[in-house]
Amino acid sequence: MSSKTLGEIAALFNLTLEGEPDCIVSGVAPLNRAKGGELTFLSNRKFGKHLDSARASAVLLPSGISTNYSGNRLYSDNPHADFARITALFHPSPKSTGKVHPTASVHSTAQLGVNVEVGANCYLGKGVSVGADSIIGTNTVLEDGVTLGTGCRLYAGTVVYNRVRIGDRVIVHSGAVIGADGFGLAKDGETWLKVPQVGGVVIGDDVEIGANTTIDRGAMDDTVVGSGVKLDNQIQIAHNVVVGANTAIAACVGIAGSAIIGERCTIGGAAVILGHLEVTDDVHITAMSLVTKSIKDPGTYSSGTPLQDNALWHRNFVRFKQLDEMAKKIARLERTLDSTK
Repeated sequence: MSSKTLGEIAALFNLTLEGEPDCIVSGVAPLNRAKGGELTFLSNRKFGKHLDSARASAVLLPSGISTNYSGNRLYSDNPHADFARITALFHPSPKSTGKVHPTASVHSTAQLGVNVEVGANCYLGKGVSVGADSIIGTNTVLEDGVTLGTGCRLYAGTVVYNRVRIGDRVIVHSGAVIGADGFGLAKDGETWLKVPQVGGVVIGDDVEIGANTTIDRGAMDDTVVGSGVKLDNQIQIAHNVVVGANTAIAACVGIAGSAIIGERCTIGGAAVILGHLEVTDDVHITAMSLVTKSIKDPGTYSSGTPLQDNALWHRNFVRFKQLDEMAKKIARLERTLDSTK
């Protein structure tokens, strides 16, 4: 990890510097733990009170903020994003070694680009194609015909089924499974008949897929995850789902088959979206919401009951079961009042 001066950092990221341009920074840390030689940041003004006790060599602040802090300051229009870029400067992603481990099984028809790293006990099947500078972690499986773009990183234990196409600079964390069969079943009397899942999965560029997330193959057409999408851990994306570009989805979300999610959406943790629905662009769904109908207008949407004292919850639940009858009584009262006017 190399050191940088504040002047160099300011120039690299087009930041405004107030302080000593020759101050050396060798790392980053949170506001409450940063010490000399480290850079920290403040993105939320309500935490400004912690600046007085900050021991960092410099603080990255929102442009236009009013503060009495007298230490070295960098100003940004988007401190969180710029702090992410600075952090990457001190903690760059690992580079491929370009080596194929001797225990890896690579089919003779597989094509590996320049400087591809393949870890121990990996399996690369017939016709697999891997782009330059990609890293395939230990115990990863790429079944027949998988294509993987340039600069990708698949962490240990990733499984990619056949007929999956992955773009450039994609990150897939351990335990993720891409291309498993969707939940396609046809009722035949008292039994279920499996519907063959013959589609594939298409992943765009600059996508990140969290640990133990599953993306099912399409039944006939492909399941599609657009470029720039960020998926947290333990997400279920069912067959033929389409996720639009630059959408971010938090952990434990379930999206049922053939749902279409627009671009630049955010979906909070443990939310559920039912199948065959459409969610337009720029929609924000809060945590644990249940989406039961299509959303046609941009905005923020919520459902669910916040946590309550148990006794209060029981009383409210009883009232909830009475809502239909109460609504009917109100309607009758309104008709009675209207008839007396």
